[in-house]
Amino acid sequence: MRPDVLNNGYRPATKLLFGLIRLFSRQPVPDAAKLVFYRPDFYGAQAKTFTHEAMRGPSAWSVADRELMAAYISKVNDCDFCIGAHTATAAQADADDDRVQSVLTDVGSAPIEDGLRATLRMLGTLTREGTVTSADMRKVLSAGVTPQQIEDALAVCAAFNTTNRLADAFDFALLTPAAFHAGAEYLLKRGYR
Repeated sequence: MRPDVLNNGYRPATKLLFGLIRLFSRQPVPDAAKLVFYRPDFYGAQAKTFTHEAMRGPSAWSVADRELMAAYISKVNDCDFCIGAHTATAAQADADDDRVQSVLTDVGSAPIEDGLRATLRMLGTLTREGTVTSADMRKVLSAGVTPQQIEDALAVCAAFNTTNRLADAFDFALLTPAAFHAGAEYLLKRGYR
């Protein structure tokens, strides 16, 4: 059930900011942004900091790889809003929409590096089953992924398993392809702050 607070529960300064976003982007403000601005002291500020660090902080994974992880995790969770948002962002970051679509269709046959494939499979298992085994981790390590890369991928997984559940619980409105594209441009320029 979509709470009315996502439409009306903001201070005047936040309403002004949303108006400016709509004016300059010519797109609606995504519900993900509305949620982090609703109670920044309770959820928003911490979520933005954690997600920004996971998605844009120092990592051997590229921004395109991490956005692809977010899209893949969202696909495993069947979260339509986040699939749309992060598929668009991964495609722009990677400049290869076909590669992104192939991962979401079949990670096993997608034209990606073995380390990324093993990592995505592990994140899919963790997302679906809520756990991974030492054998799962050995497969990722044997594909050439470092322990730090695993830690970085797990941070992406934590951020998007949380975001996917919130998007579904609050019934985030789906955006048009143009709005997802505009949101992706913003995320690639500014990150998750």
